Amino acid sequence: MITRRKSTALWSVLALAWGALALVACGGEKAGDNAATAAAPAEGSAAPAPAAAAGPTGTATVAGTATYEGDVPKLKPVSMSADPTCASKHTGDVPSDVLVLGPAKELANVFIYVKEGLPDATWAPPATPVTIDQNGCLYHPHVVGVVVGQKLDFLNSDGLLHNVHALPNVNQEFNIAMPAERKSAEHTFEQAEGMFNVKCDVHPWMTAYVGVLKHPFFAVSGTDGKANIANLPAGTYTIEAWHEKLGSQTQQVTVTDGGTASVNFVFKRPA
Repeated sequence: MITRRKSTALWSVLALAWGALALVACGGEKAGDNAATAAAPAEGSAAPAPAAAAGPTGTATVAGTATYEGDVPKLKPVSMSADPTCASKHTGDVPSDVLVLGPAKELANVFIYVKEGLPDATWAPPATPVTIDQNGCLYHPHVVGVVVGQKLDFLNSDGLLHNVHALPNVNQEFNIAMPAERKSAEHTFEQAEGMFNVKCDVHPWMTAYVGVLKHPFFAVSGTDGKANIANLPAGTYTIEAWHEKLGSQTQQVTVTDGGTASVNFVFKRPA
């Protein structure tokens, strides 16, 4: 009898223990414990990378100017004799677009942009496309910048056979045929890279340059030599100015909220 009672008591204790274990297995943990367990990565796996911060903007401006110093070389006008139809679109000599100067040697077609100082962030591409027109058998404008993912539209206002042959180093090279009846074509770039050449194989004097940036803080100087970079957050930046024949140079500038800082780039003819 004593043995039977001990055995019954032992089985009762074991039953209570199994019941407690079952209660824990079926949800006895606290909600916080469950959340912590679910959030923890499996052993040996990497934690998920944090999402990239949205690209910041602000109210500061960098007012850039580009000028040319020294004797102005006499550049030959563009010869379109290979295609009389192109030549007929002009009433006189077509000046070279390699060195375009204003009356006081203001330098056009200089690409001025923020090279360093911005955070590692992602800026949404502008909804408005950048446009390069094939007009008078020339590319207009000669130098442009686009943001990664922004559309670059090529127009054919000439009504002639052209082609758009882009020669990037990082992005994929492409060559778009544009017969007379094709009025437009578009392309987007997936990666940032420095300036590269776009040409027409049909008319070898036609050339343009494109820069692809991950941010919108850039501008191209006009014949007044000016190129303003707007909507910058306050900070200290390295600004680079690039010209297709005169090279590139940098300056550092600090801008404050609502303020404007000036950078002046003076280009000289290479020795």
